[in-house]
Amino acid sequence: MGPQSTPDLSTEASPLSLSTVAVVGLGTMGTGIAEVLTRAGREVIGIDTDEAAARHAVNALEAATARAVQRERITERERQDILARFRTFTDLQAAADADLVIEVVPEDYELKRQVFAGLDAVVRPDTILATGTNALSVTRLAADSQRPERVLGVHFFNPAPAMKLVEVVSSVLTAPAAVAAVTELAHALGKDPIAVGDRPGFVADGLLFGYLNQAAAMYESKYAIREDIDAAMRLGCGLPMGPLALLDLIGVDTARTVLEAMYAESQDRLHAPAPILSQLAEAGLTGRKAGRGFYTYEAPGSAAVVPDAESPSAADELAGGRTVSSVGVAGSGTMASGIAEVFAKAGYKVVLAARSPEKAEKAKARIAKSLGRSVDKGRMSAEARDTALAAITPAGSLDAFADVDLAVEAVAEDLAVKQELFKTLDKVCKPGAVLATTTSSLPVVACARATSRPGDVIGMHFFNPAPAMKLVEVVRTVLTADDVHATVRAVCAKVRKHPVDCGDRAGFIVNALLFPYLNNAIKMVEEHYATLDDIDAAMKLGGGYPMGPFELLDVVGLDVSLAIEKVLHAEFRDPGLAPSPLLEHLVAAGCLGRKTGRGFREYARR
Repeated sequence: MGPQSTPDLSTEASPLSLSTVAVVGLGTMGTGIAEVLTRAGREVIGIDTDEAAARHAVNALEAATARAVQRERITERERQDILARFRTFTDLQAAADADLVIEVVPEDYELKRQVFAGLDAVVRPDTILATGTNALSVTRLAADSQRPERVLGVHFFNPAPAMKLVEVVSSVLTAPAAVAAVTELAHALGKDPIAVGDRPGFVADGLLFGYLNQAAAMYESKYAIREDIDAAMRLGCGLPMGPLALLDLIGVDTARTVLEAMYAESQDRLHAPAPILSQLAEAGLTGRKAGRGFYTYEAPGSAAVVPDAESPSAADELAGGRTVSSVGVAGSGTMASGIAEVFAKAGYKVVLAARSPEKAEKAKARIAKSLGRSVDKGRMSAEARDTALAAITPAGSLDAFADVDLAVEAVAEDLAVKQELFKTLDKVCKPGAVLATTTSSLPVVACARATSRPGDVIGMHFFNPAPAMKLVEVVRTVLTADDVHATVRAVCAKVRKHPVDCGDRAGFIVNALLFPYLNNAIKMVEEHYATLDDIDAAMKLGGGYPMGPFELLDVVGLDVSLAIEKVLHAEFRDPGLAPSPLLEHLVAAGCLGRKTGRGFREYARR
């Protein structure tokens, strides 16, 4: 029966009851959504024109519920009830009695429009129609429907049974009661819904796909190998997956579709799909589902990566490095102390030089306190602590670096200061000593050119806190000698850090990918598209990030973040990298994050 007259939802006071839900499209996402709904007590009508897909969905639900029984999460009786609530059909007519229809067919506008036209002809006047798109226009689908006020987006994340985030997407045509009903349903499913407006990517994917695109472009430019890009973001940012592995999981073709939609709206070059995405997609190398994408997999659909022509091997390990038994660390701040601790625990003799003997002693006292905490937590013995502390010699001058094999600079992020320090190291350090800077944003070659031995200079970007963080970005300049590079990689292995190689350009790997993402999050708030809390929740729940972007900005410091954004913008000259005016205004107002008690949020003073 076709719709007769559609009620005016704008005056409805309470959410509608959504007890019967049809899911159109029984691929991975549709099957996952069906499982979530049936386990929450909803009657689910699964619809797919492919009978094999429908059978696969039933088998998947049977297998998932069997595992749940085995793990004693549900009883066998509950399992049978769940299975009985899921029925599959091959015709849209089966949706006639549904209270809500969720469409999750492939990301093709004409296909989705046809599904909505077919549903308009069979569902009740009060049925809500939801699209699962994350790239196409919900507003356009609504406008082409006979019931625009009852059309919205409901974006689950993959895998739907595990991921907590659901983005509820309204167009300018959507009635508030329809949004309220779907939001209440999401809560009943045990999900965390956030309300967003209609634009490609919404919140989570809108931020995520720009970052993934930049990672693909970084790989395509041969700036770093795929393994190093992925390791850098996992170890440097605590992400559950590296960006290239994630692109393979999502599907390279899907990523290209989302980015094309985002670029069409934003015209931001950061959203223009990297050519490598089109090349892989056109070749059918779409990721895990095809058995090959950025990586090669054991079989189509497998998560197991197998070696291929690009895989690094043991033969690639660098040989011919210089001998390092003593290390000088210049600086007295948190980073310098942490790096000195790392070297001392690994058995190196360490000279810790500050601007005065008092500052050096204070830095060693900080290390003693840190090592003491490790003993208290059972991570090291008291004997190992005493040995590490005895290996550190504090000094009030760089003259103490005369005999070190490796000098590591960890002073303020100011190029003039660093260049003066390197001039001094050049005079003090013995011939053949490796000179390293821990800069996170300044050109390493500028430090190298301050010396008479630029081939001995390299970047070693540790992450804070240095004792805990596994990553070191090893930054070669065009002048760095091969044996210096080999030496630093060998030292990283000895101190149990994971080195990743990158060239001497702004941001290296981590900051070049991280800070444009943070900047884009600020722009979302500037444009009143979403709130701080919703954006932070979206990235933690939908992307698996350990911290939301605004939590992270306040921890890093807004002044530090702005400085890095300015360096990236100056180097790459891309308008999309221009720092957000809101970030500049907060810094100008002295709102620098946790360290000042106020940044994007306010914090209790210590």
